[in-house]
Amino acid sequence: MEKSLRSNGYTLADRPDRLGRLTPTNPAQPIDALREQYNVQGYVWLKHLIDPAEVWDFRRRYFAALRDTGLVAPGSDPREGIYAGGGEDKRLLTEKATEIARWAAYEAFCLAKPILNFYEALFAEPVYLHKRMLIRHTRPGDPNCTGAHYDLVYLRAGTDQICTSWIPIGDIPVEMGGLIYLEGSDGWGRTTEAEFSVKNADLSPEERLSAYNRNMNEGGWLTKNVPELADRLDTRWLLADYEAGDMVVHSPYMIHASTMNENAEGRMRLSTDIRFQRASDRIDPRWQNHWRPDDEKKF
Repeated sequence: MEKSLRSNGYTLADRPDRLGRLTPTNPAQPIDALREQYNVQGYVWLKHLIDPAEVWDFRRRYFAALRDTGLVAPGSDPREGIYAGGGEDKRLLTEKATEIARWAAYEAFCLAKPILNFYEALFAEPVYLHKRMLIRHTRPGDPNCTGAHYDLVYLRAGTDQICTSWIPIGDIPVEMGGLIYLEGSDGWGRTTEAEFSVKNADLSPEERLSAYNRNMNEGGWLTKNVPELADRLDTRWLLADYEAGDMVVHSPYMIHASTMNENAEGRMRLSTDIRFQRASDRIDPRWQNHWRPDDEKKF
């Protein structure tokens, strides 16, 4: 049984029948085998794809940039990302987050050669990295988690032939949270989106694309109650002890959520999620600009 696994006030750790583990994959396998795993599972968890040293270096750079905000414990190594415990300057933190989203070093990290090579092989064409890239830190003890959702609700103005990469920036064992995936949910996500398309048919073009229209739940999420969703679909949430250098690739229909960071040493979780597609396919114009505070209102 997992000793600690909570999300938005709901506990999963007391339901071992509704928990499983992600299947790790060796990225050195032939691309046809990786593509088959992706199609069958709705995801591939590529172990040690990226040089861990580069991941740890970027983690140090990120938290060093936030030291003046009061977020990071004074005197600590920024690589560790130790939370100062509160009182951070939220205005300055927002300014710094906006700046980091524009860093050339951040874009270079997301376009590391192993990542780009994987996607060009997967799509068998030149690829496009969405300019709107999301990088997030999560403080230990923060009860607010991402609810269960699939990504296409935020990307309806482009192709559905798109992949999300979720990259842990540092080690993220289960007790630090990270993404959890609903086993076998890619097909259910496709059915759900088709049902939303019918419900949304009478809306204006702008509303029809929106993740926040009258037919959607809060924030475009399916639910905050992740244990109930696993019961309703008679399946399991899959979790993992992620390591620096790993990358998870999931389909735009694969249902996922996050859990609470309960690290006892005060380490903050850091991760980025980025999206690739064929450069020749239709691109959602809302994702062609750098992330900005409150820009989710466009979606």
